[in-house]
Amino acid sequence: MLVVPWTAEGGWGEPKIQPYGPFSFQPSSVVFHYALTLFEGLKAYKDPQGNVRLFRPDMNAARMNRSAERISLPTFDGDELVKLLKKVVDIDSHWVPEKEGYSLYLRPTLIGTEPSLGVGATSEALLYVIMSPVGPYYSSGVKPVALEANPNRVRAWPGGSGDAKLGANYGPCIIAQREAATKGYQQNLWLFGDEHYLTEVGTMNLFVVLKRDDGSLDVVTPPLNGMILPGVTRDSVLCLLRSHESGESTLPNLPKIHVAEREMKMQELVDAAEQSKLVEVFGAGTAAVISPVDRIGYLGKDIEVPVTKSGFGPVAEVVLDRLSAIQWGKVEHPWSVPVKE
Repeated sequence: MLVVPWTAEGGWGEPKIQPYGPFSFQPSSVVFHYALTLFEGLKAYKDPQGNVRLFRPDMNAARMNRSAERISLPTFDGDELVKLLKKVVDIDSHWVPEKEGYSLYLRPTLIGTEPSLGVGATSEALLYVIMSPVGPYYSSGVKPVALEANPNRVRAWPGGSGDAKLGANYGPCIIAQREAATKGYQQNLWLFGDEHYLTEVGTMNLFVVLKRDDGSLDVVTPPLNGMILPGVTRDSVLCLLRSHESGESTLPNLPKIHVAEREMKMQELVDAAEQSKLVEVFGAGTAAVISPVDRIGYLGKDIEVPVTKSGFGPVAEVVLDRLSAIQWGKVEHPWSVPVKE
């Protein structure tokens, strides 16, 4: 694992790559009391030639810095972090699985470590990166998920920290997921406000596909309004779809589309389903890349979401195919960054 200490007096210390093992902190360390912790998630992939690649690590470094600013943890040079990520992955490249669909998950983390009971900016911090091989998200075939849209549970709010990847944003969501599970749903569809605006799905960004009268498709995702995490996969999906929309590139078997980042009320989704204009709903994130949805529970009723025999909708399937090809280095793309130049 990679370890980099920081102090207010001396700044960032010397990075060290060492075997995975426990840390020793004082019980009064601020991370334990005031949730001064944030993290990132990205993967390393082995391409058909055996080269190890990272997927858009610069975006993870930039978001990590924004999260650090949000809770007064120290920021860093993003380019230097990417260099360190490449180094530690290269050293442990034998842990990157060769089997198709498998990868090495990286968890960069930054915590405040000052022993203090006072609430304030920490004078000591630790940045570290741990890694673990992971298998394919759909190891036994694609299984669309069912969501509960519960307006009584809120993930984020204006002026809050919903757009930062803080540990404090995740703990409070667990009870909502447990409640959904007792009703037969796998995840939450997070709503906000009296109008029940769509925000995120579980720990992923949300996409909704609607059919126009002329047969073309609207692909809608909530805007980055301070309550939405700016996901790397979200941005990648939008870039691929907009490139198809403009004609710059083509995604196979995809009709004319119109991509929009805009607010959407739950009632719009309900109306679209009733009018047979709801084409698909899916989540986008690092773990699953694309996660299709086949059912949404809302105000005591279930909304059925169309899926094909493959388990996906038409947009999600072609986007997943293209993203996977880029991530595993099957096609040349600047998003796929070799660990060794």
